Amino acid sequence: MTLGQLRTFALVAKLGSLHAAASQLGVSEPAVSAALTALRQDLGDPLFVRAHGGIALTPGGRALAEYAQDIVGLADKARWEVAHAQTETGRLKIVATAPFAEHAAGRLLDLFTRRVPGASVDVVVEDAEDIAPLMLERVYDVALGARPPAPNGAADVGLDSAPFLRYQRVVVAAARDPLASLPGPVALSELLGRPWFAGPAGVQAASEEGRWLASQGVAPEIIRLSSETEALAAVRAGEGTMMALGHIVQPEIRSGALIRVPVAGTPVPGLWWASTLNRRRATSMARALQKFAATADATAAMVAPGGSRGLERRGPKFHVALWS
Repeated sequence: MTLGQLRTFALVAKLGSLHAAASQLGVSEPAVSAALTALRQDLGDPLFVRAHGGIALTPGGRALAEYAQDIVGLADKARWEVAHAQTETGRLKIVATAPFAEHAAGRLLDLFTRRVPGASVDVVVEDAEDIAPLMLERVYDVALGARPPAPNGAADVGLDSAPFLRYQRVVVAAARDPLASLPGPVALSELLGRPWFAGPAGVQAASEEGRWLASQGVAPEIIRLSSETEALAAVRAGEGTMMALGHIVQPEIRSGALIRVPVAGTPVPGLWWASTLNRRRATSMARALQKFAATADATAAMVAPGGSRGLERRGPKFHVALWS
């Protein structure tokens, strides 16, 4: 039994076709068949049978498929870590969704790099819908923020996601805004005539607030600004409303500078997630950050009031660039 044979079998089991596996591996179909024949002889099990233009795994084949995926994943992880051991020790390539990057990434990663010797990070902002394929291609080690949806409706996204911070989205307006006089609960349809502001990502469909908004049957026209901080400044100036993070606007609500519009169904609770490759394919540093994000110290840092989050713009991307 060789790693090449297991890799071939794992792909055949996943795709359900020798032809499709050969195409993806870039080899001939007879080469795939020869690898599987050797594996069948070694294990003394047919592993699969032809069925309806594809294959059906035998009980032994189903048992081997789980092991094969784990072994191939570990081999790929080992190869990657060996290749990067000298040049990338401790460096994490992180992808974040825009709201998390703006409001919490700086605090979390600053604390992490101070607590973990040798750790350094590079953070890029992407839309949640684009994250899973990039993670699976090992473009990034860790995803932070909205939970990445499975690509193309797949049942298994291929990632291990762990929640680490709860938040609430509330609808806010300036104290002098006409919305301030509306008695609650207010139907979302009553707010459609006012400008709605958001950060550069808008209200992301993969987030809890995005799913809530989609369930309402009506949707405001979202005006995207360069950041949620700029959007909140527009709201503060009386130009419109937005769905803001509750812990960010709480001091201004308490002081009376902003009011929470009592829209039916709000506050909308949400979760931020830390995602790594699953099946033990994540690096040890990626797993360390995923675990650290859920600690009490990390939570306290992320929700602390005031202070810079450390974002700067480089071309079409945002990078968190406080750590080296």
